[in-house]
Amino acid sequence: MDKNLIQRTLSGIVYVAVIFLCTTPFGAQLLDTVSPGLVQQQYLYYGLISLLLLVGTWECMKIMKFGDSYEKWVVFPLVVFVFYLFSKRYFQHGFYFDFRLWEILALSLTLIAVVTLFKFSNELYLDSGKLIFTVIYVALPFSFALGLPKYSSYENTFSLEVIFLFLLIWSSDTFAYLVGKFFGKHKMAPKISPKKTWEGYIGGVVLTLVLSYFVEQYQPQLRGNWMIVGFLIAAFAPLGDLVESQLKRNFGVKDSGNIIPGHGGVLDRLDSFLICVPVVYLYFIIEKFI
Repeated sequence: MDKNLIQRTLSGIVYVAVIFLCTTPFGAQLLDTVSPGLVQQQYLYYGLISLLLLVGTWECMKIMKFGDSYEKWVVFPLVVFVFYLFSKRYFQHGFYFDFRLWEILALSLTLIAVVTLFKFSNELYLDSGKLIFTVIYVALPFSFALGLPKYSSYENTFSLEVIFLFLLIWSSDTFAYLVGKFFGKHKMAPKISPKKTWEGYIGGVVLTLVLSYFVEQYQPQLRGNWMIVGFLIAAFAPLGDLVESQLKRNFGVKDSGNIIPGHGGVLDRLDSFLICVPVVYLYFIIEKFI
């Protein structure tokens, strides 16, 4: 068997296992078998998101090739500060999905960053542009991700919104790849991602909606309507891949890193996640008022 395939398989299993244990109550339950009460699930999830944030920031800085200006030294402090503001809300149960103007403005920055990347990429060759883009592209999605699950230390519960978000993203990517491989003829963005086709995109949306139907039927405790969430994920997940591909293409980089052997870096694995989180978060805000 090809050594690269073995490496990809093993690292993929470890990656999925870590995501699963840190986004479901099973992580804390497993640790309880070692030492009861060793850690609560919300800390495992927070630790995971914090680690992904820091590695993702480092990878984004390497991709964009910051110069020696002061912006290079401001990136991590600013990213950590933004994440800290959301961390306070996380531990104080402050995510109520109320209509807050500053949150809507922050979410809209993701759209502005994407438009800038595709239409005004020259702005990103300035270190000031690189700084702003990194904060928006990396810090904000991971920060908003803290608000997706619900947890209660008193009741010892931790909800499953995040793991199902991952599952639907993975299903969307897999279905789109398989449908595109066997039936794809019309390229979606040949210069950015040659393998993506419109047939694959449509197939990913349809089949992810089927899976979302079962999530909605058998996981009624989740926030919102997961048929809608599934559609949003399937619709926007490919955009996440295109955004990261365009970013690497602009700066002549193949992979964001190699922290996951055979799979690349954190940004390579979470490109869809970074776009889907703000979209789903915005939906949860709107859904509360409908």
